[in-house]
Amino acid sequence: MIRKKDPSIIQAYLEDASNLSGGYTDEVVIPESRSEVCSFLKEATERRQTVTISGGGTGTSGGRIPFGGIILSTEKLTAINDITTTSSGGTVRAEGGVRIQDLKQAIASRGLFYAYDPTEQTACVGGTIATNASGARSFKFGPTRGSVEALSVALSDGSYVSIRRGEITEKNNELCFETERTRYTIPVPRYRMPETKSSAGYYAKRGMDLIDLFIGQEGTLCCVLEATLRLIRKPANILSCFAFFKGEEDAYNFAIHVRDLSLRKRGGGAGALSAMSIEYFDEHTLKLLRHRYGSVPQGRKAAIFFEQDTSPVDEDKVLDEWLEALSRYGVSDEDTWVALTEKNRQDLIDKRHAIPEGLNDLFRRYHMPKVTTDIAVPHARFPEMMGFYKKLLAGQPMPYFLFGHIGDSHLHMDIIPRTQDELAAGKKIALEFIRKSVSFGGTVSAEHGIGKMRREYLKVLYGDEGIGQMKRVKEALDPHWILGRGTMFE
Repeated sequence: MIRKKDPSIIQAYLEDASNLSGGYTDEVVIPESRSEVCSFLKEATERRQTVTISGGGTGTSGGRIPFGGIILSTEKLTAINDITTTSSGGTVRAEGGVRIQDLKQAIASRGLFYAYDPTEQTACVGGTIATNASGARSFKFGPTRGSVEALSVALSDGSYVSIRRGEITEKNNELCFETERTRYTIPVPRYRMPETKSSAGYYAKRGMDLIDLFIGQEGTLCCVLEATLRLIRKPANILSCFAFFKGEEDAYNFAIHVRDLSLRKRGGGAGALSAMSIEYFDEHTLKLLRHRYGSVPQGRKAAIFFEQDTSPVDEDKVLDEWLEALSRYGVSDEDTWVALTEKNRQDLIDKRHAIPEGLNDLFRRYHMPKVTTDIAVPHARFPEMMGFYKKLLAGQPMPYFLFGHIGDSHLHMDIIPRTQDELAAGKKIALEFIRKSVSFGGTVSAEHGIGKMRREYLKVLYGDEGIGQMKRVKEALDPHWILGRGTMFE
């Protein structure tokens, strides 16, 4: 067990991509094994000492920033084991501190592919499970939840729990299981979750699996020690493209068109076009990208980035159908960056990832907290949501950026406040977006979680009664509120 108390070393653990300031801790503890995690949590519970679990530090909601207590870092839990292959894919066992980029590298030589593709490849397996993270390719493959076949976790009292999907499910509105120390009876919340991708609050459905409760709990119920993840076969090739549009409406109408074609194809429809990801970037985001890459076409108001996995059999037909769709919305060859090789595709991915990096630089420049939303709404309500974004953002003086996973009807809105007055105004605008999303049946966080910065949003979604139901889950598993104090709840 490694322990760090030097303030100069600890400082790096008090930061993440949220720009949340003011965090503090007495100590950083770095277990080097499962048993050390369990023994440390047992001791912390006995001492009533709060613990904040820390992974890669890539989160945007401030969940890993502690306000007291001790940090438990998973950085030494990095084993990758039991890579198996089948005709359709395979599985891998990875500890919670394994970085996504290292996991992908380990399985690549076996011809395997982990579909989750975060912007930050240094994100850790445990953190992505704790937030049910998704990323660009969730349009085809869904969020992290669908990849988790088995899970090993440490509870707040140090109990070790290892379960496979399907072993423990909800019965009579309860999830029940035993450890060597305790029998747990967890009341399943009765609220109705959004019918969209969502990473907001505890998972709760009739017949649900215990594993799904531990996915998306943001370090408030357990520490993720290890996961068995389902893999697919690596695609023969991936078509990647940035397309630049003369008008914003052309861009999102194109996105809706190819989204619908892709969904029909998945349902057995004709045609070869079937997107893996569909991403949207508004004019302000393009200007940010142009600062780093001068080749971004001038005079274009929006862009779409898309990907599709292909094979030698269908590659030409796939490319033809994409070109036909682009032409329909006024995009010429000169308005596209296309990649059909691994090297060129990585260049496009780097350009796409430069956008959140540039935004983080802006936030740091003004030393202000982020004002962001991470909203997904049902597909049928997306045009209205887009209109509401444009209505409220038009004319206000603060820099803002609208971008993200339009294939999932899920966009990120980032406002850059430069003063305390602008911070207050930005928060007011964000709350209006949150309320509109909820009124449409959407979520308040589609992939980044609630953390410490979006607790008000969670209450808008589920109300005091829903929050109370979550707290009863928390108390059943962590009665002394040791884990993740301040995350999700006051």
